Amino acid sequence: MKKINLIMLTSLLAILLAACTSNTEETSDNHEDMNANTEESSKMDHSEMNHSGSGEVPEGLKEAENPTYKVGSQAILETDHMEGMKGAEATIAGAYDTEVYAVSYTPTTGGDIVENHKWVIHEEIEGAGNTPFKPGEEVVLNADHMEGMNGAEAVIDSVEETTVYMVDYTPTTGGEEVKNHKWVTESELSPIEE
Repeated sequence: MKKINLIMLTSLLAILLAACTSNTEETSDNHEDMNANTEESSKMDHSEMNHSGSGEVPEGLKEAENPTYKVGSQAILETDHMEGMKGAEATIAGAYDTEVYAVSYTPTTGGDIVENHKWVIHEEIEGAGNTPFKPGEEVVLNADHMEGMNGAEAVIDSVEETTVYMVDYTPTTGGEEVKNHKWVTESELSPIEE
């Protein structure tokens, strides 16, 4: 009787170990898939981005009195919001003092959540008063930088008070000039070496 119990216990243990091993492999595969998805979402897909804008700015946005980069001057883009942006020479089309936000939102057109989109300014948020929003707050966007952004519910990821710039530039990858790109922060620009 003890031998039968021992054999049954051993068999049961072997079955459980086999099931755990199989489950671990599936879990490992799932983690690899999740990591791949996380990497993909961290590299924002800006194919739906409205590369050029009208140059119109939201009501109440104040022009910067003494910006580091004056309107009409040139600077080098040090950011990669879009392919061909980093290293491009830009002409400053506008300079404004405001709060800028990185936001995560689900497009009104459907699809995956857009995480840590940079940038939306204070004046592009529905019902924005005089007090800056805090990380974690839920808001509604009144910006149309990307398809499905206007009217989307969003969560504030980060906030920074700074000068933001609207810029014109030709992508380093070639193609047409991008006009009135919104927005680039002061820290995402560098002076042109002479």
